[in-house]
Amino acid sequence: MTIFPELPEMPAGFVWGAATAAYQIEGAVAEDGRGESIWDVFCRRPGAVAGAESGAVACDSYHRWRDDVELLAGLGVDAYRFSVAWPRVLPAGGGAINQPGLDHYDRLVDALCERGIRPFVTLYHWDLPQALEDRGGWRVRDTSERFADYAAVVAGRLGDRVRDWITLNEPYCSAIVGYAEGRHAPGATEGHGALAAAHHLLVGHGQAVAAIRAASPRARVGITLNLSPAVPAGDTEADRAAADRMDLLVNRQFTDPVLGGGYPAGLEQLFAGVSDLSFRRDGDLALIGTPLDFLGVNYYYRIHAADVPVEQRDPALRSASDIGVRPAPRDGVPTTDLGWPIEPWGLHDTLAELAGRYPALPPVYVTENGVAQVSDGHTEDLDRIHFIAGHLAAAARAAAETTVDLRGYFYWSLLDNFEWARGYAPRFGLVHVDYPTGTRTPRASYRWLSEQLSGRTRIGGTPAGVGRGEEGR
Repeated sequence: MTIFPELPEMPAGFVWGAATAAYQIEGAVAEDGRGESIWDVFCRRPGAVAGAESGAVACDSYHRWRDDVELLAGLGVDAYRFSVAWPRVLPAGGGAINQPGLDHYDRLVDALCERGIRPFVTLYHWDLPQALEDRGGWRVRDTSERFADYAAVVAGRLGDRVRDWITLNEPYCSAIVGYAEGRHAPGATEGHGALAAAHHLLVGHGQAVAAIRAASPRARVGITLNLSPAVPAGDTEADRAAADRMDLLVNRQFTDPVLGGGYPAGLEQLFAGVSDLSFRRDGDLALIGTPLDFLGVNYYYRIHAADVPVEQRDPALRSASDIGVRPAPRDGVPTTDLGWPIEPWGLHDTLAELAGRYPALPPVYVTENGVAQVSDGHTEDLDRIHFIAGHLAAAARAAAETTVDLRGYFYWSLLDNFEWARGYAPRFGLVHVDYPTGTRTPRASYRWLSEQLSGRTRIGGTPAGVGRGEEGR
């Protein structure tokens, strides 16, 4: 007899949710006036994506969104975090609005509210209009300003029903993985350009916060950052220094300016010789540090950082990710099918460090956490059940032991989907998707979570609905 874990007791008003992203599930990339995104172009680059796959069809959620809303209702979640595709709304990045694109999200929001599911809308989950990339992309400040215009358009249309807005998803991945490492769109390997992209993403975030609040005064606005505690791979001073460098690159380059009012000490030295940081302007930090209503945290794993000695580094590599660090998980640490360490206590440590480092930390939602299987997509996924339960237990302990105001948890992902450069092999979904047919089949983890959530009182997602204790900012 299989014994399933129980969900831990969470704070009052806790929001249970599931998450997706537009390019990973929607498909329909050339329908109803949608423009081209950087991911459409990147996927055509030979060798860029496993199996030469793309999000052109994905889960076909653009057409099957009603089915997906019913899956959310059957799961019993309070909220659904999804993203709006910028090129579906503004095909050229700015200028003329594509009304059919906005209409799609309008219908989706209505359906969610009718089923009592609270929409959490992410405005940017990596699908920059290619027209803006052709003019410099996130390397240039104009893209930040166009992002604020786009935010105003979407909030103006949906803000009468949507209270919860996320400006950016994981700006680290957009800037460093996309513009420095070249593993994500647009596939650049740069130093100055990648750091400029990181800064302009945050400037755009600050501008978008103001635009959303102007369009929808009752809005609650946050940002989602992917945070991974960087720990030394070995007990050496070199590895400890490597972990510090990785922490600056991945975490504090974003958390400090968003939450602390300035870039962290050591960042300029880390990138000396890579960039003169001339893209920074007076007033930018005040804009980036605009007080937020919540912070979204995406946690998947800790980074075990090992030093790469100077003599072993390639002097020709001058991208913003070349900081002399390599990942080296310790022996005995279990890993996912993607090779990511499974260490639920890392989520506890992430939340505890945020609470300790930032006295004015806003309420926190875990906006992504999940595990992938690389297989034919079997539906009896007991390992996923234990993964979710273990991480929720760690989060609950952080809420009980620290000052972090933990408000919710969104599992990644509701559906199997296009997993960026890895293609379709990794399967994160509570729901299995048969890609040739689009058929959705709930997994054991879906059934378990549904049963766990069925015995509690739903907190609702009606147009004005908010969780207990969340009526104000």
